[in-house]
Amino acid sequence: MPKFTLTAGECVPLDRAYAIEHGAKRFDALNPEWLPKTHFLQLMRHERLASLELDFDESSHVLTLFRDRKQIARGTLKTKLGRQMIEQFLAAYIKAELLGPPRIVSAPGHSITDIADKALHIVNLETVRDLSRIVELDLDPLRFRANIYFEGLPAWEERRWLGKTISCGTATLRFFKETARCEATSVDLKTAKRGLSIPATLQRTWGHTKFGLYAKVVSGGEVVPGNRIGLQM
Repeated sequence: MPKFTLTAGECVPLDRAYAIEHGAKRFDALNPEWLPKTHFLQLMRHERLASLELDFDESSHVLTLFRDRKQIARGTLKTKLGRQMIEQFLAAYIKAELLGPPRIVSAPGHSITDIADKALHIVNLETVRDLSRIVELDLDPLRFRANIYFEGLPAWEERRWLGKTISCGTATLRFFKETARCEATSVDLKTAKRGLSIPATLQRTWGHTKFGLYAKVVSGGEVVPGNRIGLQM
């Protein structure tokens, strides 16, 4: 999205608002609780998902899936019929890897994220470039699934920001956790195939698997591309 408005204590609007459960039906929309990502379809175990492109309309919640630029499924996620249209496609497309029928789940105000905290994920593009240099590949920053990408800071300098507060647009964020990377980052988004292991490369080269930071929204505001980030001392 070109811009978004943040609210204190919340995620980016509609970030991980939906997920696709398979196997045991543990997600309760009336009493939503955090569940590990292994409970849902995700790139760490289902790399074939990367071969799909999607379009999501924020106002209608219509999700359209494409493969090779051709529309293959479409449904309104707010309706049971619309969810079934997507579920039926995925049941056939990822059949061999499913533990049970896919089920699209959501709950008002609940974000189905990698961690239990409501947070934003932020990645330094210079750090992406440094990792690209090490692996001798031009890594797509989207592998790291950040809400905000920034540049202008030396690679890895963001690791010094833990516990610190920044201004971003008219919002204020506080960093509280580094992101431990999993094998989802090893999936090539163009080929939908698993390649070199990013976590193993991080561990071997820098002695850790951290890449990116989580931040909580301290005070809300609007964030738009090109905003300056200011570190508050």
